[in-house]
Amino acid sequence: MVPTKAMTAHVPLTAEEVLADVAACAALGASIVHVHARDPEGRPSHRSDHYAPIVEGIRDIDPELVVCVSCSGRYATALEDRAEVLDLTGRAKPDMASLTLGSSNFVDQASVNAPDVIRGLAGRMRERGIKPELEVFEPGMLAFGRYLAERGVIEEPAYANILLGNLGTSPVSSASLAAFQSVIPGGWTWSVGGVGRHQLDANLLGVAAGGGVRVGLEDNIWADRGRTRLATNKEAVERIVGLAQLAERPIAAAAAVRERLGLARASRELNGRDVPRAGASARL
Repeated sequence: MVPTKAMTAHVPLTAEEVLADVAACAALGASIVHVHARDPEGRPSHRSDHYAPIVEGIRDIDPELVVCVSCSGRYATALEDRAEVLDLTGRAKPDMASLTLGSSNFVDQASVNAPDVIRGLAGRMRERGIKPELEVFEPGMLAFGRYLAERGVIEEPAYANILLGNLGTSPVSSASLAAFQSVIPGGWTWSVGGVGRHQLDANLLGVAAGGGVRVGLEDNIWADRGRTRLATNKEAVERIVGLAQLAERPIAAAAAVRERLGLARASRELNGRDVPRAGASARL
């Protein structure tokens, strides 16, 4: 949502750039791809016609890849705007969509997610058979997700991204992660991501603690702690695969991730032709 070409030339903005990054990351092992659409001026877009060519293009790269679209409220605040992407159908229908379970402050901006909007997005995802990618920045958000699941608003088993290192929410530490783990229901799948310079430390915690890893330019555009070299999405995934190998944690195939998340297997026949697999999965 935030990086621009002025910040880093490596951020993919057009559909073609996004698809090139998806292909490179899938070949290395990524199995879930979280994508953001942009308008012709490069600004974040909620419009379904901007998302459709991206999702359809990912199906051509590998139909087993789990495609997650953004329903962020940073720029589009109204429920109807944020939910527009959920109306995509056919090959353009996403498997997952982001659902932030509360409001929080970033350094220069607030992310506002009112309870009625959260319930509205969750309800539409369930109606359309789209699995929420629960975004949680502090344990209370995760407790709210459990509350919604107990009342049938969110279907279980759920998937949660635990975000550490944001200045206004949870710091990066084993104690912080343990607080989330004390709340998350059994059977849920979870991954750990880090904001800015905290990305690597958070990813290390995720690998060590037996969870998954969320990584990419959305959270951090730098390749090193000293911020001397700009990263690429491909490089970020490649580093995670290396960490998993060191920890002797096998990389899961995209089909296995689909099964674990309760998502339907993709058809091998698209437009009358067989589409080959692109690679293993970085979903740990």
